[in-house]
Amino acid sequence: MEQAPPDAPRQLQPAPLEPLGLPDAGLQAAAGEEEEGAREEGPADGTMTENNFWLKKIEISVSEAEKRTGRNAMNMQETYTAYLIETRSVDHTDGQSVLTDSLWRRYSEFELLRNYLLVYYPHVVVPPLPEKRAEFVWHKLSADNMDPDFVERRRIGLENFLLRVASHPILCRDKIFYLFLTQEGNWKETVNETGFQLKADSRLKALNATFRVKNPDKRFTELKHYSDELQSVISHLLRVRARVADRLYGVYKVHGNYGRVFSEWSAIEKEMGDGLQSAGHHMDVYASSIDDILEDEEHYADQLKEYLFYAEALRAVCRKHELMQYDLEMAAQDLASKKQQCEELATGTVRTFSLKGMTTKLFGQETPEQREARIKVLEEQINEGEQQLKSKNLEGREFVKNAWADIERFKEQKNHDLKEALISYAVMQISMCKKGIQVWTNAKECFSKM
Repeated sequence: MEQAPPDAPRQLQPAPLEPLGLPDAGLQAAAGEEEEGAREEGPADGTMTENNFWLKKIEISVSEAEKRTGRNAMNMQETYTAYLIETRSVDHTDGQSVLTDSLWRRYSEFELLRNYLLVYYPHVVVPPLPEKRAEFVWHKLSADNMDPDFVERRRIGLENFLLRVASHPILCRDKIFYLFLTQEGNWKETVNETGFQLKADSRLKALNATFRVKNPDKRFTELKHYSDELQSVISHLLRVRARVADRLYGVYKVHGNYGRVFSEWSAIEKEMGDGLQSAGHHMDVYASSIDDILEDEEHYADQLKEYLFYAEALRAVCRKHELMQYDLEMAAQDLASKKQQCEELATGTVRTFSLKGMTTKLFGQETPEQREARIKVLEEQINEGEQQLKSKNLEGREFVKNAWADIERFKEQKNHDLKEALISYAVMQISMCKKGIQVWTNAKECFSKM
């Protein structure tokens, strides 16, 4: 994926549907005239910073998580977590920010927003949500989705999701996203009124297209393979980290035994007692430090998990392309069949076996008037099919163009984020080792003073 895809010649390439449905509307109050100008210009070229006018006008944060109890759709009592979203408009004249809106959202509402974005922007690599339940956990980490530490990490992940959408050159202007941040009541009804569920492609249809498409675009096939490999690599990396965390936790905690033994030993020594007691204290500090270290590690693991879930977002774009390619091929096949039927009627020859041919042999030939009427109907269908095929080809080329622009934007973001995350993780490991060296250096000094 790291190499720019070649411009291979297309035969029957499917294209994207234009962002379906609702006209894009950005943050009306905050973006104002600047957004109107951006909308008139159309989608941006996919750069990461050029179209972040929304984040320049508004600050978005998920500032708080709260455990609640209520009734679900089945009128059964349930416990869930609600998250407080705060938006602040920024006055660039003095750099001050003023709270404009705050509202509570459940995780399921974040899911509804993302599902809507997937349907209305099929050519976009839609940012993923943080995990609903903890995965790749080491044994001391709770897998309970109501655990306070997990809820806090998910709060950070949900804030990151909103910032990803707000910084996207296309998604940031969507009206439903704006209402998600500003309209607490009846937001679900507003989303459902768009009818996006009816436009969503069924899994069965997508699977059918995957196996039956005849001329898949090599670039999307390679991208789909890359997303599978990316998911596999990051999954293995997270499993290795979890195993290392387990063992590291044990090694650090065992150092607490040094502290206990040195303290007991100091009680029976006079000249050596103070040195042993001090060394034991350093061992105790070392043993307890692992809790904070592994807590910090979880934040780096969450950054990797984001791209684990991004792999599925890449596959979603590929599946949409396969569906459009399949529809295009079916339209071309249907058009070719009608042209053949028309030719056979016009010449009176039948080149392939058909039920109509057998009927003609059994019950006699059609009258000239009947034949002319059928030819006329077929010619109308052929004209309509040619227009439909032309339209699908244009849509296909537009989809490919827009999808690759967003994929290039995603690649730039991915390379930057993963590089920073891995560097930060390495720096944290170096710091941890230095602290270990310092502990044993201090212990050495205590022993030297005995």
